[in-house]
Amino acid sequence: MATRPPTWVRLSGSPLFRTSSSASCMYGCPTQQYYSARAVSSSTACWSSVRSQPRSREPAQPTSIRRSCTTTSSSPAAPHSTQVESRPLWGSRIRRGIGAHQRRFFTASTRSRLASHDDSFDPRQQERETDEVDVCIVGGGPAGLSAAIKLKQLANEAGNEDFRVLLLEKAGELGDHIVSGNVVEPSALKELIPDWNDENNPNRFENATPATHDKLRFLTKKGSFPMPAPPQMNNHGNYIISLNQFVKWLGERAEEVGVEVYPGFAASEVLYTPDGSVKGVATNDLGISRAGKPKDNFERGMEFHARITLLAEGCHGSLTKQVTKKYDLRRDSQPQTYALGIKEVWEVQPEKFQKGLVVHSMGYPLPSNTYGGGWMYHFGDNLVSLGLVVGLDYPNPWLAPYGEFQKMKHHPLYSSVLEGGKCISYGARTLNEGGFQSIPKCSFPGGALIGDTAGFLNVPKIKGTHTAMRSGMLAAEAAYTALAGNNEGTIFLYDYEDKLRNSSIWRELKQVRNMRPSFHTPLGLYGGILYSGLEAYFLRGKAPWTLKHHGTDAAATKTADQCQKIEYPKPDGKISFDILTSVSRTGTNHEEDQPCHLQVKDWDKHAAIAYPKYKGIENRFCPAGVYEYVEDASKDLGVRFQINAQNCVHCKTCDIKVPTQDINWATPQGGEGPKYTMT
Repeated sequence: MATRPPTWVRLSGSPLFRTSSSASCMYGCPTQQYYSARAVSSSTACWSSVRSQPRSREPAQPTSIRRSCTTTSSSPAAPHSTQVESRPLWGSRIRRGIGAHQRRFFTASTRSRLASHDDSFDPRQQERETDEVDVCIVGGGPAGLSAAIKLKQLANEAGNEDFRVLLLEKAGELGDHIVSGNVVEPSALKELIPDWNDENNPNRFENATPATHDKLRFLTKKGSFPMPAPPQMNNHGNYIISLNQFVKWLGERAEEVGVEVYPGFAASEVLYTPDGSVKGVATNDLGISRAGKPKDNFERGMEFHARITLLAEGCHGSLTKQVTKKYDLRRDSQPQTYALGIKEVWEVQPEKFQKGLVVHSMGYPLPSNTYGGGWMYHFGDNLVSLGLVVGLDYPNPWLAPYGEFQKMKHHPLYSSVLEGGKCISYGARTLNEGGFQSIPKCSFPGGALIGDTAGFLNVPKIKGTHTAMRSGMLAAEAAYTALAGNNEGTIFLYDYEDKLRNSSIWRELKQVRNMRPSFHTPLGLYGGILYSGLEAYFLRGKAPWTLKHHGTDAAATKTADQCQKIEYPKPDGKISFDILTSVSRTGTNHEEDQPCHLQVKDWDKHAAIAYPKYKGIENRFCPAGVYEYVEDASKDLGVRFQINAQNCVHCKTCDIKVPTQDINWATPQGGEGPKYTMT
């Protein structure tokens, strides 16, 4: 009888929200804190004890509660006015490993249940269960899934069906944490899955809308004028997709070839061999209280040992930060620079829908010293994806990317399409913009960086999915070759570095390397536009110079007294929305009683340094209302710093932008965070 991997059960309830103060936020709504009531449990069993059975999924629970209040009490029992909203959230789910033909063996460590709380005993010192695989991939986005599929394709073609590829994803389901525009260039996809869009393929990806025509506009406050689009922005042959949907589909293709896919497993620690090379990762412990003590439902994390570990965490990955520092992977590259992308999906009136239309904009609402732009893509059936990307090297601490996005939607270019429509989804995520100059060393002893965690986004092209997928495929080829010829010792993927330098990724990024940094030279915004046109049409990357980035995005921030304060209009509730309404559309959920995954060693010290200089920049750069300064007469500053970690949508802006660089984004419990749809 065939056996299946263990059944991993995670029970999740609807998120509950409560206010933390009576202060009003900059977007016109009461300052609130989201608290999540979530029971999480899991059970494990030896694979050989679980019989093969069809995968099943329980229906989601349809109700969530959002509470709004003007009381100053933070007690759960405080009076509230309650609005009950019908939102598709997630109920209990069953996780099962993938690959019925595979068998997995755990080490025989005994799992203990705590009958009582004993401060003298720390169960985190217990030995963790371990599993050994050939390749472990951290991250279930386009890069990680492409690497996994390619590895199993190579192994299956060689008749090596026992070759184990395991993929860990911190989201509750593949795609839950994925946000992107997205107009995809299908070059890498065609190579990986040639019949991905073939009508004769019953498992084809059915949600791709061919891009039919492009528009590029420069916006003034009330008008706009057309701009010539550089050749990199030509979308002939490309497709408008929801990357959230695409990743789910790609995950199914990974399962078909035998990849073991584990959503809801948050890798939080890199494991090393005695010689200092990477030997795998460990997931975080479950059932730790906010005070750091084990609760009755405590469960030790699990170790996954692998000959090769591929990190595909996306932009600014937490494990990537660890290995980058340990192996000094940035010693020969310039600092990475980032942007924050904020996105909504709308259902618009049929008469305003133009299927396949791709619109990009520059200028308003962003000031001339801030890099960024907007987009609007018409796809599917009367659906419009729109958003704003803001370079995080903006200098003015009074600027709020979320507020700028709400302003942009009221511009006639966007409002003429949105009026009478309905916003159905919201999301936010950072992205790498450093390009060629900021690519680190991508290989390290025992593993490699792939996808956006390495920084392969082509900024002028406004695309990174194809480069992420290709990097994963190149790493897979190098990894399989290395494992086939090396049965002992540490593996270093020299071949992956060589393949990158000889690939279309390298050629693409080198050709456009000077465009993004040209906007932060004395040329300014308009000079940057002119220079980028010169590069796109004439120089084409052959200039004998390479412009440098200014430094880190955090260091680019000026103090509040050096900049003009920005006041944002109140949302109208039809086209623009307060930040908590938007967060409610993400489905984000974290258990309240766990250690704060937004790590600040000393909150009071942070406030004492940051608030006088930057006047609450944390509240403004965060697109989810996580950070706030609450009036508190007992504090010397008159305010206290507060982190509402339950709101977090895992965009990682705080880790990147905060000028004091004392916020560390760490992984919360697996399966938590946003549950994006159509993003």
